[in-house]
Amino acid sequence: MIPAENLVAFGLLCIPIIVIPGPSVLFTIGRSLALGKTGGLLTVVGSIFAACVAILLIAFGLGLLLNRFPLVYTIVKIAGALYLMYLGIQAIRHRKAETDAATGNPKKQSAWVTIWQGFAVGITNAKGILFLVAILPLFVDTKIGNYPVQILLLGAVFVVMAIISDSAWALVAGVARDWFAKSPKRIEVFGILGGCLMIILGLILLILEH
Repeated sequence: MIPAENLVAFGLLCIPIIVIPGPSVLFTIGRSLALGKTGGLLTVVGSIFAACVAILLIAFGLGLLLNRFPLVYTIVKIAGALYLMYLGIQAIRHRKAETDAATGNPKKQSAWVTIWQGFAVGITNAKGILFLVAILPLFVDTKIGNYPVQILLLGAVFVVMAIISDSAWALVAGVARDWFAKSPKRIEVFGILGGCLMIILGLILLILEH
């Protein structure tokens, strides 16, 4: 069993990392602006599932793969950035359908599609995965052994904190969107805003991350 002080120290380190908006949080905000609270929360479900998969992979050797083969990291980074931009373009193109859904003419995106999009963005966030690769092992007690189990416990702390923070961001953005939904024109603008946010984020990830 991992020492309690390691879990606490890791949790404290995660607070600024999780609370300050990063790629997954900004994507969630964009989805909430485009699809409302439900869309934002479903996006959180997908991104959290991606985090769980990443933690499982890290516990069983993903870190070695990414460290030994930089090309894998580059491919994942580019794929994630392009997918974000694609979703942003789609949000802008289909803003009328999203406006109809928000104002009582339901033509909503499938819940599974929204969850999948959140998962795809989360699992291709190579920088986020590399953060976990670099940080999780620092809090493992090598004297105890059971490396995978300790990684999974630390990962569980990260996941719980991410659920709370990301859901809060999704709800705040969703409430703002619902408030503007009284005017179809305003909600259409919010859909465009959410799409533009995703496109800009994709460009930033594509250009600035190494």
